[in-house]
Amino acid sequence: MITKSAIALILLTFLTSAWSQTSKTLQDQYQLHIVRTGEAIRIDGRLDEQPWQQAESAENFWMSFPVDDERAPADIQTEVYFTYDDQYLYVGAICYGPDDYVIKSLKRDNLGFWEGDAFSILLDPVNERTNAFSFAINPANVQSDALVNGTTMRRGTGNFSGINDAWDNKWFSAVQTDTDRWTVEMAIPFRILRYKSNQTVWGLNFARGEPRSNSWHTWSPVPVQFISMDLGYTGTLIWDQPPPAVKTNISVIPYLSASSQNNPELGEPTSTGFSAGVDAKVAVTSSLNLDLTVNPDFSQVEVDQQVTNLTTFDVLFPERRLFFLENSDLFSDFGIPPMRPFFSRRIGLDEEGNTIPIQYGLRLSGNINKDLRIGLMNMQTKGFNDQPGNNYTSLALHRQMFKRSVIRGYFHNRQGTSEQSLRFDDYNRTAGLEFNFVTQDGSTRAFGGYGKSFSDHVSDRNNSFYNIGGGYDNRTISVYSNLAGVGDNYYADLGFIPTQEHYDAIKDTTYHLGFNHLFTRASYTYYPEKDGKIISHTWYFNHMRDWTSRASELIQNSFRINYNINWRNTSMFLVEMTQQLNQLLYPFNFADEPLPSGKYHYLTLGATYVTDQRKLFSALLGVSTGGFYNGKRNQYQLTLSYRKQPWGKFDLNFEQNNLRFPEDYGEVNLLLIGPRVEINFSNNLSWTTFLQYNTQDDNFNINSRFQWRYQPMSDIYLVYTDNYAVEYWGPKNRAVVLKVNYWLNL
Repeated sequence: MITKSAIALILLTFLTSAWSQTSKTLQDQYQLHIVRTGEAIRIDGRLDEQPWQQAESAENFWMSFPVDDERAPADIQTEVYFTYDDQYLYVGAICYGPDDYVIKSLKRDNLGFWEGDAFSILLDPVNERTNAFSFAINPANVQSDALVNGTTMRRGTGNFSGINDAWDNKWFSAVQTDTDRWTVEMAIPFRILRYKSNQTVWGLNFARGEPRSNSWHTWSPVPVQFISMDLGYTGTLIWDQPPPAVKTNISVIPYLSASSQNNPELGEPTSTGFSAGVDAKVAVTSSLNLDLTVNPDFSQVEVDQQVTNLTTFDVLFPERRLFFLENSDLFSDFGIPPMRPFFSRRIGLDEEGNTIPIQYGLRLSGNINKDLRIGLMNMQTKGFNDQPGNNYTSLALHRQMFKRSVIRGYFHNRQGTSEQSLRFDDYNRTAGLEFNFVTQDGSTRAFGGYGKSFSDHVSDRNNSFYNIGGGYDNRTISVYSNLAGVGDNYYADLGFIPTQEHYDAIKDTTYHLGFNHLFTRASYTYYPEKDGKIISHTWYFNHMRDWTSRASELIQNSFRINYNINWRNTSMFLVEMTQQLNQLLYPFNFADEPLPSGKYHYLTLGATYVTDQRKLFSALLGVSTGGFYNGKRNQYQLTLSYRKQPWGKFDLNFEQNNLRFPEDYGEVNLLLIGPRVEINFSNNLSWTTFLQYNTQDDNFNINSRFQWRYQPMSDIYLVYTDNYAVEYWGPKNRAVVLKVNYWLNL
């Protein structure tokens, strides 16, 4: 009889063997040696200085997508060179290929950057496959940079949670274009990197996007199921001597702003005001950073892109404020989507997305050593609209285990404050531990976590949160499952757990209930022949079930099956079928009268087609039809996009949901229309206007933003925001803000 110990030993042996077969082999095979230069290098996009002629080259890239079988060589080639001096890491690259480039925008870190021609480098200074820096450029010298963590990101799932492109820093680049190539020069200051000066072996990879063939190429091969930035498949950068130690790294970013606001809806007169504040970045050590902010201003941040909410729960809107986005994975990756113990929008924003003034904040983040990461954040908000201020503290520790696995813990505290002191009878605290196991090749993962909350005037019973799950990915098969549970008395004032809150439309009351959540996903992807028009066929199956933790009453149960076909010309077609069983625990209103509590069973069918995204004109068309509770729903979606390369992008998003219920409950037609215009006068000067017409929220919003980057990382913003009621077409509120900031390195 096989004992539990024997089973554990067999499993451990299997997993250990999985670790040993990937990255060590790749890091032995793919090595680039870097040699110090004593000659000055001018960043002009021409590799004509002597150090480039003497530098070792990385070439012979491999295709990573759409095929990776037999390590297919890239259909266009790339050469990369490295050198350095006391201040900068220099990168030179020659990207061969025709000059009919695809450039979606001249805006830094723009959403369409990776859909066009692009070259990027991935630097892992600690070489532990848990965190890295990405620096990317396109033929128009548009920069994009990001922090990348060790999260396994499967291609095609839309999961890019491991990439944080909100991280912005000052580095230099230049590009020269010719008929058969484009040439890149980069100068990356050592001061913006986090590394130990005695570390002479760094993780390294390069990626090249080639939209004409809809392909991605990498220097060190990355399997087709993972995105090109996966940290499990890096080669190595080998230094001839330890890189220079960074002595001083302090950046100060002061700002001034002037604003004018008007609120006709509340009958308030026009008001004007001036504001000033400062951010600072201090390198405590070469791998540990302290960020400070005093009276921060986020008026330049774009408004949320509105959605039509057809659920009975809140919708998660992403964080857009830069201070909270940098190193956000340290705090926000706990739990499982959409259940997160920490959600930074709980700080400085109310439930409607309105600003609550922040007085000051600090964040300490980075590596204590190669295996231990720390995140410590403290923020203080002012009292606002008769609500008291709050002090928020978050602590997160990540301890690397094995190669890509981590054990981590968190503590979050919201403490009410008065003008003079803390209010000890007004608090909410959450704490927990999690373990995330990932094999070195990223194919197998398992995770589990347990946490508790503590609140004033709330029982300490049934106040826990747990999650457990795992998954497996290979070239064609992906499976994933998780189980989670939340107690009735678990409260996360700094988190986002929407399924806990149930609204009673008749009593106008919200009930807080514990629940259990089960989610399972499986997919199979088939890749046809290399040179065919079709890249892949994928079949997906999803199952989700939620039920209350005490009475085990069903909340929702859904089965979804879809088929997805992707063409080499970047077009896509999707068909799906969803079988849904929802139980309203309390009456809920979608139209005229609230639907009664009870079970509702219905089926929906849908299809989506996306045209060639490389074309100057592209479109998305979607339609779905079927039941909706005790009624019917028809949904129509249309997105039109026209690109005047490279300076202009014009989008129109349209969504209509027609909900028809039995006569007693009414009918409603929900419209969401969002035109967007982006004009780039140069790489440093842009104007963006975004309109949103939303009948569900009874709001028409205008958000127009002019941005001039007059110095590296220093900007002037002029922002106009206006809101109107759709129903009676009257003004709600409007504001004009002028803001200037300046990035100063000390």
